[in-house]
Amino acid sequence: MSLLPHQLELLSPARDADIGIEAVNHGADAVYIGGPAFGARATAGNDIRDLERLIHHAHRFNSRIFITLNTILRDDELEDARRMAWQVYEAGADALIIQDMGLLELDLPPIQLHASTQTDIRTPEKARFLQDAGLSQIVIARELDLAQIAAIRAATDPSRTTIEFFVHGALCVAYSGQCFISHAHTGRSANRGDCNQACRLPYEVLDGQGRIIAHEKHVLSMKDNNQSDNLRALIDAGVRSFKIEGRYKDMGYVKNITAHYRKLLDEIVEGGTFARASSGRTTFTFTPDPDQNFNREFTDYFVNGRKDDIGAFDTPKTPGRAIGWVTQLGDNWFELEVSDKASRLHNGDGLCYYNLQKELVGVHINRAASVHAGKGIWRVFPKDPIAGFQDLRKGLEINRNRDMDWVRTLEKKSSDRRIGLWAGLQETPDSLSLTLTDEDGFVGSAAIPHAHQIATEAARAETTLREQLGRFGTTIFEVHDLALQLSQPWFVPASALNQLRRDALASLEQARAKGFVRLPRATPLEPPAPFPEDTLTYLANVFNHKAHDFYVKHGVKVIDAAYESKEEEGEVSLMITKHCVRFSMSLCPKQAKGVIGVKGTIKAEPLQLINGREKLTLRFDCKPCEMHVVGKMKKSVLNQHRKDMQEHPLQFYRTRPIA
Repeated sequence: MSLLPHQLELLSPARDADIGIEAVNHGADAVYIGGPAFGARATAGNDIRDLERLIHHAHRFNSRIFITLNTILRDDELEDARRMAWQVYEAGADALIIQDMGLLELDLPPIQLHASTQTDIRTPEKARFLQDAGLSQIVIARELDLAQIAAIRAATDPSRTTIEFFVHGALCVAYSGQCFISHAHTGRSANRGDCNQACRLPYEVLDGQGRIIAHEKHVLSMKDNNQSDNLRALIDAGVRSFKIEGRYKDMGYVKNITAHYRKLLDEIVEGGTFARASSGRTTFTFTPDPDQNFNREFTDYFVNGRKDDIGAFDTPKTPGRAIGWVTQLGDNWFELEVSDKASRLHNGDGLCYYNLQKELVGVHINRAASVHAGKGIWRVFPKDPIAGFQDLRKGLEINRNRDMDWVRTLEKKSSDRRIGLWAGLQETPDSLSLTLTDEDGFVGSAAIPHAHQIATEAARAETTLREQLGRFGTTIFEVHDLALQLSQPWFVPASALNQLRRDALASLEQARAKGFVRLPRATPLEPPAPFPEDTLTYLANVFNHKAHDFYVKHGVKVIDAAYESKEEEGEVSLMITKHCVRFSMSLCPKQAKGVIGVKGTIKAEPLQLINGREKLTLRFDCKPCEMHVVGKMKKSVLNQHRKDMQEHPLQFYRTRPIA
């Protein structure tokens, strides 16, 4: 078991150990981060020494560190992955996040295992199977609605597995683990941590007769996920781990978004029904604001049912928020009237606007000067020549997508996380002892010899005792109460009191470290639970013999090789999505039902996407309400693969076994 049923976990991302430490400082109950390799983010690996530093810091607060080992693996990589699993376990990591089921057939350390988003958990049957196979925490598909989440919770055991759900960040348009466009077009694999983000490209959309129904639109690009308004509903549905996307994101993003959700979850915790999954309370020097970070505007996706405004079709960039209007243009400047007269522009701010083609144009401020403070007029001197800004004109609305004042705020220390404790000073005939009891029930104590020297001023002596013993400012603790269990306020030198406090704190930290309990590894059911299906296509991402053996052990009869094995050379589904281009363009047959004169005339016929020389077909499966992006592997990718096999033969699962 990972969490107790009444605990709520805020799970934050980290690109590196320093960001992970700040995630903890800003209230994360757990942090997920890449290890030295195999972490589904090709350029976000971390060495063991850095991970040890992060783990040590997190464990002081009972926060957990989860290591992503969630790529699919070739046979020749399995041993390296096994060794890495042992390395991070010995460094103190709390769990491995995995996609490749072949890992369960290896000699892994007794570390807890979590199911990665790439395991594509959409059904109660799949969730229950992974629970029974020994996965203690499962991150379910972002496309699910509240009823579907509740159905998964009803089919699983809260004492055996925790439901995790993405609540914030960038959205992959495809079901996780079900996107192969990168590999088909470039040979790079999203399932191996190297996505080329074809979903963010602009496309022409053609109907069956070749007519253009959308021109240069980013029809596969989603807005960013934001479940701020749905946390209570998600809790009611059974979610206990709230995951923030962003292992490529910078320090400011992780600080801000972690703080935002920490405050929201704390409001729920204060109600008394639920508890934080780690220790301490966090305060901030700033007011968290998700709009201040890069975002493509926000959506709550499918949590409350299908909506028609989930796409960021005009641009994959961050539009920011409206700040004012252009009032004048000069040779090397333009003037801007801000809508909020209290708003200030800063040198280095980023502005942007939409041109007539609805493309986002960025403006980097080299220098900003207030022209009329009362009217909110600012003169902006851009870094680039004015002539180069297409369609910049009087009356144009301007957004700000980077506020340097905000950036500088988050570059400084911006949070304080403290564990509450109660202190008691007692006397014996020849000593004084200080006992510290923290909010988790751990106790530390220390004593000093004392001759019980009578104070000349009792009131001042008591004040000194309280001041010196209550100084926890540079530690991770704060005192809720300090009890003086003395016959009278004795005189004690400040140096002796300081040493007493330091020794008691060291004792408390030692007790906390000794009492830290590692997460248990779940035991798979015996005999092995049957997989919900007896046939697996390339969509199951089986890329090594150990994964094949795993599924055979669980009753699967026919197993195709992963798409990366290069066996699927014809047209196949390169992406499966809940997002539907037809629905977003009001071309869905279901939308037309009941409309007089339209009924029956709109059909879910295929559409075509074109970007340069790349062509993809959109096919629509209306029963489950899903879209398939269909294409085939480029010859250049196949040719390069054959060349690689000749020069550097690799062993990995390829051929389909006979049923």
